[in-house]
Formats: sequence, C-alpha cells, structure tokens
Amino acid sequence: MRESKKKRLEAAGWRVGSTADFLDLTPEESALIEMKLALAESLKRRRTRRRLTQTQLAEILESSQSRVAKMEAADPSVSLDLLVQALLSLGASRQEVAKVLGTRAA
Repeated sequence: MRESKKKRLEAAGWRVGSTADFLDLTPEESALIEMKLALAESLKRRRTRRRLTQTQLAEILESSQSRVAKMEAADPSVSLDLLVQALLSLGASRQEVAKVLGTRAA
C-alpha cells in the first residue's frame, strides 16, 4: 500500500496492518500459511505446465478432482504432506520442493 493512502486511512480513523496482525497470527502460524500457499501455487503451475487437468492429476494421485482443487487453493483441510507428495508425483525433486518453500516471505 502506498504511504499516502495509508496516511489517509489512518487520518480517517482506520487501523492499517497486515493480515497476520488482523488475524492475530503468531510468526509460526504465518510461516505455515505461507509455506502452504507456496506449495499450492507450485502444484498448480506444475500441473498446467504439463497440460494436465485437475481430473488427470487426481488419477495420478489416486484422488479426486475436488481434492486437487482444494490442494491448489491451499484449503485448510489439505496437509503439507499431501502437497509435497503431489509435487513429487509430478516429478519435482526434493531440491525443487525446498526451493518452493523458501520463495515466499511471511
């Protein structure tokens, strides 16, 4: 957010902060969310690069299309394990997964 807009909002009585501040997240919770988002984004990019539909990926993972959609949306019901396993199933190396985890800053 631009500083000028931030000052206008604060002058009007609004509080300006981050999502983590608003949700009162600990640094650890924030980091976990960022990790999940990075893995989910990487999964979707890798799937689309391979020109796979969610249904086709679901078949590879022995899962359902709706589960793949939840994975790509970083749904709270999806574990980090499942996201990592899906990336590995699509050919990602351990090093590539580690790089994905280090790409987003909390």
